[in-house]
Amino acid sequence: MPRIWSRFRTSAGGRRLLVVLLGLGAALLARSGSADSPPASGYGSAQTKAQGTVQAPATGTAAKAGRSWDAPAGFEDLPVPADNPMTPAKVTLGGALFFDTRLSGDGSKSCYGCHVCEKGLTDGLPLAVGAFGKKLPRSSPTLWNIGYHKELYWDGRSASLEAQALAAWKGANMGANPDSIAVALNQIAGYKQQFQAVFGSEATPANITQALAAYERTILCGNTAFDRWQQGDEKAVSAEAKKGWELFRGKAACGTCHVGSLFTDLQYHNVGIGLDKPEPDLGRTKITKEAKHTGAFKTPTLRDITRSAPYFHDGSAATLEEAVKIMTGGGKSNPNLDPQLKPASLTDGEMAALLAFLKTLDCPCDLVAPELPK
Repeated sequence: MPRIWSRFRTSAGGRRLLVVLLGLGAALLARSGSADSPPASGYGSAQTKAQGTVQAPATGTAAKAGRSWDAPAGFEDLPVPADNPMTPAKVTLGGALFFDTRLSGDGSKSCYGCHVCEKGLTDGLPLAVGAFGKKLPRSSPTLWNIGYHKELYWDGRSASLEAQALAAWKGANMGANPDSIAVALNQIAGYKQQFQAVFGSEATPANITQALAAYERTILCGNTAFDRWQQGDEKAVSAEAKKGWELFRGKAACGTCHVGSLFTDLQYHNVGIGLDKPEPDLGRTKITKEAKHTGAFKTPTLRDITRSAPYFHDGSAATLEEAVKIMTGGGKSNPNLDPQLKPASLTDGEMAALLAFLKTLDCPCDLVAPELPK
C-alpha cells in the first residue's frame, strides 16, 4: 500500500488531487477558524479578544469579499426577513433611493441627508430637521449596523427597518405622500426599469421601503482599529487605548449596557437626560405605557461615536468627553434612574484612556451617492 500511494502522489494526477485537497482544507479552516479556537463572540454576547475567525471584515457598506450584507468577522449572521430577501439588484436600487432627494415632500431631503459619513452617520445637529424645515424632537441616531436592531427609533416604536422607513418617509423627516412619490418614480425610466427587474412591478410605497431597508442592511461597521486588535493585530491600537478597554469593561462599567459587537444591548434605560425640562420627553413609556420605562431610551451604539456629536437623544451633550463624564458620573438623578448606573470616579488619566479606546471604534465609511436614475 505505501508503494502504491508513493507512485500515485508523484504522478501528475496525484499532484493535482493533492493541490485540490489542500485547497479544500485551507478553505474549511478559513471558514471555521483554528481547531483549538472557539468562535468569536456574537453581537448579543460580551465582547472578548477575537478568537479564531478569519472571515474578511466589512468596510462601510461593502464587505471586502462576498456579498455586501455578509456579517463582519465576529458578528452573528445578519437577520433578514423572509418577506424581503436580499439581492444585489435590490440593494443597488435601495442605494439610489437612499440618496435621492426626490423622495421627500419638498425635494430637499434624502435619507443620507440625515445620516452622513463625516458625522458618524448622523446629521451633527442637536435635534434633527426634516423636510420643509420642520424641527424634530430628537436627534438623528446613527445607522451603523442598523440591520441588527429589532426595534427602531430612540423609543423603539418601529418593529422593522421597513416599518421605520415608511414612518420616516411619510412623517416629518421626509414630509412626503408615499403614493404620490411612487407615481412620480414610475415616470422616471431608470427607476421603472429597476423596479420591474427587482420586484416585477412598478414602484409602490411597499416595495420602495423594502428596497430602502435592503440597502440599510448593508451599512455595516466591523473593521475598526478595535476589531483589528481583537482579531490579533496588537499594533492596531495604542497602549493607552488598551488601558481604556480594561476601564470600559471594569471600573467605568460601560460594558454593562454597551455590550457585544454592536456595543449596545438594544435595551432601554433611563440615564436622566432631559428630565429636568419643563415638558420632558418620556421616551419608551410613550410606547409601552409602563411607568418603569419613564425617561428610558435605547442604548446607542458606540461605533463611530467620536464623529457623532452632539450626544444623547436630545443632543444636549456637545462633546464626547461631556457625555462620558455624565455617564461615568452615574447619570442624572431622577426617580426612575436605571439602578445599574453608578459613579465611577475616574481620574483625568483614566478618562483620557477611556476616550482613547472610544476613538478605536471609528468606522471606515464608504457611502457614496450613485448616479441616480433619470
